[in-house]
Amino acid sequence: MLFTSPLARPAARHISRALLAASLLLSACSTPPSPTLELRPLQPESASGYQPKPGWTFERQAVAAANPLAAAAGLEMLRAGGNALDAAIAVQLVLGVVEPQSSGIGGGAFLLHWDGQRLDAWDGRETAPQAADERLFLDEQGQPLPFMQALVGGRAVGTPGLLKMLEQAHRAHGRLPWSALFVPAIELAEQGFAVSPRLHALLAADNHLPQDPAAARLFYPEGQPLATGARLRNPALAEILRRVAAQGSAAFYQGQVADALVARVQGHAGNPGRLGSQDLARYQPLRREALCQLWLSRYRVCGFPPPSSGHLTLMQILGLLAELPALEQPLVQHRPSDEFLHRYSEASRLAFADRAQYIADPAFVRPPARDWRSLLAADYLRQRAALIGATARTEVTHGLPGGQPLAQVPQAEQPEFGTSHISIIDRDGRAVAMTSSIEAAFGARLLSDGGTGLPGGFLLNNQLTDFAFVPRDARGYGVANRVEPGKRPRSSMSPALVFEANSGTLLASLGSPGGAGIIHFTAKTLLGLQDWQLSPQRAIDLPNFINTSGALVLERGRFPEATLEALRGRGHTVSEEDLPSGIQALQRRAGKLQGGADPRREGVVVGD
Repeated sequence: MLFTSPLARPAARHISRALLAASLLLSACSTPPSPTLELRPLQPESASGYQPKPGWTFERQAVAAANPLAAAAGLEMLRAGGNALDAAIAVQLVLGVVEPQSSGIGGGAFLLHWDGQRLDAWDGRETAPQAADERLFLDEQGQPLPFMQALVGGRAVGTPGLLKMLEQAHRAHGRLPWSALFVPAIELAEQGFAVSPRLHALLAADNHLPQDPAAARLFYPEGQPLATGARLRNPALAEILRRVAAQGSAAFYQGQVADALVARVQGHAGNPGRLGSQDLARYQPLRREALCQLWLSRYRVCGFPPPSSGHLTLMQILGLLAELPALEQPLVQHRPSDEFLHRYSEASRLAFADRAQYIADPAFVRPPARDWRSLLAADYLRQRAALIGATARTEVTHGLPGGQPLAQVPQAEQPEFGTSHISIIDRDGRAVAMTSSIEAAFGARLLSDGGTGLPGGFLLNNQLTDFAFVPRDARGYGVANRVEPGKRPRSSMSPALVFEANSGTLLASLGSPGGAGIIHFTAKTLLGLQDWQLSPQRAIDLPNFINTSGALVLERGRFPEATLEALRGRGHTVSEEDLPSGIQALQRRAGKLQGGADPRREGVVVGD
């Protein structure tokens, strides 16, 4: 057996050769950008450069993750006899150590798992505390709080769901011992790892994280952000992971770790939260039925149901596009054409109008026509696609699936953040697509040491800011995604598995971080893989484009001026921004496993 219990291993034991090689690869990345980066509301995380990726091909199994150290840990589990689920847990635990800005044990995740016969959707989304109410983000005058004022501190911290969800999924699907999956993360937290260019850039760009004394001691020694290549050790996180490895998730949700977490949330001096010990003790992940949709008559695309809006919204977009006459040239010189971008933008606006009106935690709201699939019904998509003309519509409203309105009002546009994505296919054809998050970069900017008294710890999420800040309109009608006790906030996370429609053969696993942009980044990659027949890397490399609220945003510097002018001539408001997606994708093609990782971040694909 390759692994023993982490409790039995000497603290000074060297990390595996795979992890060491990954560490060297990461520290050799390009020079980070200037520390004067600004956090922009549209972007979940700041851009940190563009590093071309070669694309990868393997024979039997592969792991795609946002950090080489994490990908190496997953491959180590596969080579030790573990399956895709085992590998995903090890990858996620390492990401919480080496990519703390994006995900970790203080947050949640959506996990799609395919065992060759059964598809499960494991919901580890955070929940609102029992003491929360719909006025959580309103001031004393009933006005919504400024976004960052609501985010930083304890107010926006939801009950973390990641560890308990992973534990339950492991009981159902895992092969290796639970404790073995923690070994790489514990070793990296104890012994340290070289700070990557991206982590340094985001530390340098953030004005709020240094205000938390515990985080400042860990990430800003001597008042400066850790430099690229500096060794970051996290003894507190190592100790917490060691306890969970030995005792299970109860070591996190009860006792000292839980008490310390609650104390940090409720004791924040400027913005205390309402999370309590009972919220942690009573948290339950859910095993949901995945939503699957036939697309282009050849593919079955499966994703997460509500409270995720991701699958429904991206499949609405793709379904609307499929109802329009085929384009002869959707791509021109490896860039989406202005005609395609016009159609996509209009389809997106229609889909996001439905998203704002209907989608929320299904335990609290009814789906239109009593079935979420009504939003993807062929007749409904055909009706909505008929609204797409030659020019941009001046106003877009939600549709009426089933013809009957619901007594609720659309959610106003507000920022969405965060996340990291993992895709794995193992030698037996089992597959995982998992997107995890603490929401904003560095979450609520609140670090808990779990009561260990050691330096370091884990960052807490700010997932409650995914709820609507304004819960009702002037008439008193409620927003579907308003804060309610025990409710899961709506998400854009869109882990996806693609199957051949007739045979049921698994074809692809993919997903992305990026807040509301997740939907667009995943849709773009699906189009590239399945409609335009590109390799995973070429599909990921395509320029990004998003539209969530009427303005079409194109990736800065990736489109010619003629494209922007043509779109403006059609009535579009067009802007350019850095759109740092973090797409990971694997695809089976011609008997091989092809993989791609986003050049906008530090991800890689490894395998055999």
